[in-house]
Amino acid sequence: MMTPFIAEFIGTAILLFLGAGVVANVNLKDTIAEGQTSWVLITTSWGFAVFVGAYITGQFSGAHLNPAVTLGLAVIGKFSWSLLPSYFLAQLLGAMLGSWLSYILYIDHYRVTKDEGAVKSTFCTGPAIRNFKNNFFSEFIGTFMLVFGIFFIVSPNIEIEGMDIQNFGIGSLDALPVAILVWVIGMSLGGTTGYAINPTRDLGPRILYQMLPRKNKDADWSYAWIPVFGPLAGAACAGLLYNILIG
Repeated sequence: MMTPFIAEFIGTAILLFLGAGVVANVNLKDTIAEGQTSWVLITTSWGFAVFVGAYITGQFSGAHLNPAVTLGLAVIGKFSWSLLPSYFLAQLLGAMLGSWLSYILYIDHYRVTKDEGAVKSTFCTGPAIRNFKNNFFSEFIGTFMLVFGIFFIVSPNIEIEGMDIQNFGIGSLDALPVAILVWVIGMSLGGTTGYAINPTRDLGPRILYQMLPRKNKDADWSYAWIPVFGPLAGAACAGLLYNILIG
């Protein structure tokens, strides 16, 4: 039953469950870690979340867990364009499930947290300084670094029926270097926008947040396009540069 679609769904759910969980742990009221906000803690946990999700599902789907990664691999000819829609959908649904599981785990703390900004931060990203041009560039360059780095890590590790090309992805041995890559991007480049660097990581939980029965919530849809299109543009440009240099 572990098809590539299910693997991407499960892997992205694990990524969001663990990643959103650390933000909830440090930002919500009356948790053990409340007030212990540390950018190193958050970025480390997101890196480890990528490692766990990728390690579990890499052999089945290549563990992209990110539409930007899927798009970048397609641009350089290492993944089938025809599989993009199903991977994108699996990643979006998985992100929503993982975020929902984190919400259920911390439900009592969500109920007592009155700071709606803290609540929203556990679902989606937002800029430290609202400047759409610079915010877009931050997401663009962070994802560019992620995807360009992944190009030199991934290997042809999955065979998909009906596909006549080698499909590349993150295998078990590749999971750790990719996790380290996500970790260093977060610590070095994440302070401007919270480094979504993954369209479904932001969009899926943002949709879920919009659906919650909370007063005074604001999903900030005027900003929501940036963590979607910034990463996709960064991934595409990373692929183009790779093709020029290596292809």
